[in-house]
Amino acid sequence: MSRVSVSIDPHVHSEGSYDGHEPVELILEHAAEIGLDAVVITDHDVIRESKRAAEIAPEYGLIGIPGVEVSTAHGHLLAVGVERMPPRGRSYAETVRWIRDRGGVAIVPHPFQRSRHGVRQRNIPTPGSAADADEPVATDGAPEAGAVGADSEPEPAAAVAEVDAIEVFNAWLFTGYRNRRARRFAAEHGYPGVAASDAHHLQYVGRAFTELTVEGVESVHDVTADDVLAAIRRGTTTVEGRRAPIRMAAKHYVGAAGRRSAYYARTGAARGARATKRTAVDGAVAAKVAALQSIHRTRRFLSWFA
Repeated sequence: MSRVSVSIDPHVHSEGSYDGHEPVELILEHAAEIGLDAVVITDHDVIRESKRAAEIAPEYGLIGIPGVEVSTAHGHLLAVGVERMPPRGRSYAETVRWIRDRGGVAIVPHPFQRSRHGVRQRNIPTPGSAADADEPVATDGAPEAGAVGADSEPEPAAAVAEVDAIEVFNAWLFTGYRNRRARRFAAEHGYPGVAASDAHHLQYVGRAFTELTVEGVESVHDVTADDVLAAIRRGTTTVEGRRAPIRMAAKHYVGAAGRRSAYYARTGAARGARATKRTAVDGAVAAKVAALQSIHRTRRFLSWFA
């Protein structure tokens, strides 16, 4: 049977998100230039720009896949392949069911990292677990008033809505401990693993990505969004990337600066001025991150001789 490999960054934020910075056209252009086959715009609790990106993605030679990062009562979830915004603030299990009922895949991003609204491990259902994922959690981690008590009969395990994949590599986790923990959890419980950049700035798009094996097609140009979603569900995934820049480093950083300048030159002086200021800020942030990473690596290297 014929098969092809597809590279996808399934977790990217655009200017449509409250914490994003780049227009979707620029993200798509950059993704195509660095060799990705698809990028999913997953803005926080808004889907308009993601749907627009999915519509115009073929113009850049990319597979169009809409998505969103939705806030549930138990943490964030990626809803990939949905055309509508999932209800916000609902329970984890209810949100997973909503996504899957509409043909999408539900992915847990940056799991266990509560500072970034990652879902707690006890709220990620596993095969044979009790259906406690619908239990509301207070800010201190204790069940909220009115939650099921210790003497209550738990729901049958069949009622638990399992996600389709776990983000086992998120490029924005500094030490890598959470990534390793997520990888172990996914392997132990049989969840497919994906990698993503979680990019909020252009130069980080594709810093981590997922390789998918799609069967029954002759070339990447024949791959559809449904094919990608099916490959995630089957678990034919390989994670790529590291916290330091990956093999596309030069294209990421040098190329991103050039593409941003060219884009804003085309779209007007006003946006260009904002872009110039943003590029300067991004450069300072990138330099700071690089310095911190260098210090971290140096300390780790020295620890080998301690």
